[in-house]
Amino acid sequence: MEIDNEIRINIETAYIEAQSKPENEQYVFRYTITIHNAGNSSAKLLNRHWVITDANGKTEEVRGEGVVGEQPYLRPGDAFRYTSGSIIETPIGSMEGDYEMVDDDGNHFLAQIPLFSLAVRSKLH
Repeated sequence: MEIDNEIRINIETAYIEAQSKPENEQYVFRYTITIHNAGNSSAKLLNRHWVITDANGKTEEVRGEGVVGEQPYLRPGDAFRYTSGSIIETPIGSMEGDYEMVDDDGNHFLAQIPLFSLAVRSKLH
C-alpha cells in the first residue's frame, strides 16, 4: 500500500506515575496525537496499526478499527486530536505504526506514525 506524506502526525507523550506500578513492571504512558491533513484531498482514517517495543526488546503489535472509537474524516486543512495510552514493562520504550486511510476516490493509503519514545524522565540520561 502506498505511503502518503500529506497526512502529518504530531505526538506528545507523558508518563502517568499515579497509574504505574514499577514494582510490578507496569509503566503507564499517555500519548496525544494530532493528525493533520496537509494535502488537497479529503481522507477517512479506517484502521490503526501500532508496534510497541519496551527496553527489553519485547514487541507488541496492535491492530484495530479507527482510533478511540472513531474513524475521523479529514478535509484538506482539517486536524483530529485524540489521547490514548499504553502500558509497557520497562521505564523506556517506543511506539510507531501507521493509519490506513481512504480518500474520496476510494484509494487506500498509509499515513506513517513516526517512531516516538515512551520514557520516564528520571530514567533518561
